This record gives sequence, structure tokens and C-alpha cells, in this order.
Amino acid sequence: MDEKVRARKLLIDWKGDSYIFGLGILDRVGRAAKEFGSNTLLVGSKSKWAQGLIETIVRSLEKEKVSFNIVPGARPNCPREDLYRIALQISVFRPDSVIALGGGSTIDAVKAASVLATYSPAEVSRVLGVDWDNAGSIEPYFGTGIVTRMKQATGRDLIPVIAVQTAASSAAHLTKYSNITDPMIGQKKLIVDDVITPKKAVFDYGITVGAPEALTLDGALDGFAHLWEVFMGATSKDYYERVKEVATVGFSLIISNLKPALKDDVDARVALGLGTDLGGYSIMVGGTSGPHLGSFSLVDILSHGRACAILNPYYTVFFSPNIRDQLLSVGSIFQKAGYIGKSLDLEELGDRELGEVVAEGMLRFNRSLGFPTTLKEAGATSTHLKRMLEAAKDPQLKMKLLNMPVPLDPEKRDIDKYMKRVLKAAFTGDLKRATTK
Repeated sequence: MDEKVRARKLLIDWKGDSYIFGLGILDRVGRAAKEFGSNTLLVGSKSKWAQGLIETIVRSLEKEKVSFNIVPGARPNCPREDLYRIALQISVFRPDSVIALGGGSTIDAVKAASVLATYSPAEVSRVLGVDWDNAGSIEPYFGTGIVTRMKQATGRDLIPVIAVQTAASSAAHLTKYSNITDPMIGQKKLIVDDVITPKKAVFDYGITVGAPEALTLDGALDGFAHLWEVFMGATSKDYYERVKEVATVGFSLIISNLKPALKDDVDARVALGLGTDLGGYSIMVGGTSGPHLGSFSLVDILSHGRACAILNPYYTVFFSPNIRDQLLSVGSIFQKAGYIGKSLDLEELGDRELGEVVAEGMLRFNRSLGFPTTLKEAGATSTHLKRMLEAAKDPQLKMKLLNMPVPLDPEKRDIDKYMKRVLKAAFTGDLKRATTK
């Protein structure tokens, strides 16, 4: 079966009619909004590029007789200030639904803003035991399952979000994650909760044609990181075979189509969108781990996808004793694409050697895209390494450590003992330093 056909089937089986995707389907947003009522708030970019998309959505809303207001979306990495502004605007307009038009930053902002606009500080203080200094902020929701606690305690669901994706990247339109950045300290934090998953999602892959090269590259590597980190962490899990299928189809689509997509080959743009959407599928089944965790502390120097792309080869070597089947699966894809020598028999390699070979294939792929392959090359300093190690000890991010194929326990000083080695390897480019011994 053609990999694009396989990808479409996987997405339909997963999302059913809650996800509208393909070419030329942006004008169906109005119909999606109508399902929730006659009044919506459209949160979207003010850029010149986005105006044509907004006009198409506005026409679809007018056709369905859905009234609307339009407000600006979020800046890159979703700063907290943008989240609070959008939450205030939702509270003022009191729409039946909110349409988030944009990439991951705007969609993540709207997910979190819907939470703030739904539950009052008094309710947050009572249910979560939070003091009044924080009850009206986003801070109490960082972590896993906290929005669900508010929904269960109050009996109220969130204002419905219709996520209209504009970039093949994070798959924020399909997932339960919201990344919010505190720009004062350069640290990103994460909300993880099924309740914040958009009720409806729309992605017209055709609108990615003409996207900036950097956005396309960063988004593709973000999708790759989702697939790979979940696949690595799926060892011995009951969902392993499902994740393996999703990951291998997604890898093939991304690796084979990224460069043609940069030349705006429409078929390649569709394939890239399907591949990164499968990355979203992955992180709804399993979870990301070390590379994503480290990327949260690099927001001042690197885009998210680029940070993950740098870190993943080194974690691949570190995890190699426990991920042989995963290494063989993705190694064969890199080999077919020419990033690992054709004559090399991967099956004959020991676990550690196999990990290094696959990691080298990832590094060659990154270099071919013009990406840095070490943290030092990307501009990181010892301050960033310290920040990454400290962030890994945050209890709100513990799930990232537990998702690792080699689990790390902060209470046993595993962060300083093992993660420090991986980060130093990523800083210097020396794969052999990424070891459990």
C-alpha cells in the first residue's frame, strides 16, 4: 500500500470525522464552527501571508451564518503574555467556539486560553488548593491531568476549540499538549491533558506551499522527533506494534519528501503534512522524552524542531542497549535514503554500534539540511546545559523522564550522573560520551 494511503487510513481510523484534512478543504471551517453555535472567535496571525486564509474562513463563516470577531494570534513559542491576552478576549466576547488559525504557538495559546476562560480563580483555588497569587494564572495547570480535575470538580467542559493548522510541524491541532514559554527565564513549560485536545481540527496541506524554508525544516524535524522519541520509549509496551507502524510510515514520508517539499512540490507537501500528523498520533499514544525536555531550555537560541534534531542522535546512542528493533526499523529507512552505507548489514551490528551508526545517519541527514549538529555549534553555553539539567528535575516534567527507554530517577541523582553525559556529548559532538556506563 502507498505510504500516503496508509497514513490517511491511520489518521481516519484514529480521528474519524473530528479531523478534516487534505487539499482545498479550508472552506469547511465555517461548517465545523456551526456545530458548536452561531458565534465564534477567530484567533489568527496578522501577517500578510495569513490574510488570504482568514478571508477564506470568513467567507465560510458568513455562508453558515456564524457571527465572528477576529483577534491576533500568538508569537513564536507562545509567550505567556499572548496567552493571557487571548484568554481575556475569549472572556470578553464569550463565543460558542474559538477558531485557532496558525501553527503550534497560536493553537497552544488558544488551548490554554480556553482553560483560563472557563474556570474562575475562586474555583481553581478551591479545587486545586492554589493560593490566590497563582489561582488566576496558567501556572497551576502545568503538568498532567490537572484540567481534567477542574472539569470533573465543576462539571463544565472547555469552550470548544477548532484548530486550523497552517504548518506541517507539531501537530498541535491533534493533541493534548500546550507548550507555554516564560520569556523572562527562557524556559518552556507543558500542559498535558486530554481535555484540551481540540474538538475539531482542520489542515489544508495546500496552504503550506510557499512556507518559509526554516519553518518547513523546523516543523519536519519536530514531527520526526515526535515519532522517534515515542517509538524509542515504546519498548515492552502493549502499544508497541501500533506505534511502530505509525512511526515507520511517518519516517518514510518525512525523510523522503522534506527536500522536494522545500521546492514546493505539492505532492511532497501533502506527504510531509501526513508525516507530521502521524507524529501527533504518536504523542497521543506514548510520550516524548529527553530531547523534547532539553529543547524547552533552549528557546532563546533554537527553534523547537532544531533543538530536538540536535539532541536526538545523542539520546539514540544512550538508549541503544534497549531499542534494537527501533534502530533496525529507522536505520533501514535512513539506509534506503542514502544516509547510511548501502553495503552495511545492520543486523550484524551490536546494540551500541548499531546505535552509533543510526545516530550518524541522523547527523548526516541534519547536515544535508544545513542544521547544526552540536549544541556548541548552535550557540549553546554552559548556562544552557545547567538550565537543561535543572529543568529535568522539575516534578512537572517528570513524565519525560519516565518515558525514556532508560528511565532516569532524579532522586537517585540520575540526572547529574547520566543526562549530564548525554548533554556533554551533544555539546561536543562526541557520540561515545553518551553512555550508561
